[in-house]
Amino acid sequence: MDSLDPRINRIAIPEKWDGDFKKSSLDQLETFEVFVQPKENKAFQHEGIVHASDHELAFLFAKEQFSRRYTCSGMWVCKTSDVYVSPYTEDGKTVYEIKLPVEENGAAEKHYEIFHLYKRGKQHKHVGTVKAKSHINAIRNAGINIEEAKPVLNIWVIDSSKIYANKTEDLDMWDTLPDKQFRDAIAYRGAEKIKEYKSRVKNNE
Repeated sequence: MDSLDPRINRIAIPEKWDGDFKKSSLDQLETFEVFVQPKENKAFQHEGIVHASDHELAFLFAKEQFSRRYTCSGMWVCKTSDVYVSPYTEDGKTVYEIKLPVEENGAAEKHYEIFHLYKRGKQHKHVGTVKAKSHINAIRNAGINIEEAKPVLNIWVIDSSKIYANKTEDLDMWDTLPDKQFRDAIAYRGAEKIKEYKSRVKNNE
């Protein structure tokens, strides 16, 4: 099968495919969740996903995908498989009211990051860090230690050690030179160019 996409040609799909053609287990890259801190002292919020082979490459792809046009103060990435997702609630009921399974284990406590979703279609926002022995235990502790005035529709819990984050000394990666404001849409002067174009058309230039 010939294709304009060289990636398709490389996997050599037979001309007459009988339906039994199987892709290699290494054909697909893993997904990573991306969280961005828009400004210093603001909460991290979920922005989307990238596909990558490891955390470092995921961070690079995330930086190019989610911070090329707009600056930010920080970025986290973690494997999608490392995100514990709570059940969803409806009708203004908070997820903290759901009865969770009892866990009895002797695991050591560690830190977990807690993210809240307040409305379907919106993004999860980071609301704090708790110490716990498991993801479920972390939800219980978050319900006790994190004050929340509005209903929480869903919770994401992530082991803090599973998150790859930029270092403080690397924050200058998002700096914009004063004389090159290419990150800001206003710098393109789109409205002025359209007005200038209309003027030329009107004057038959």
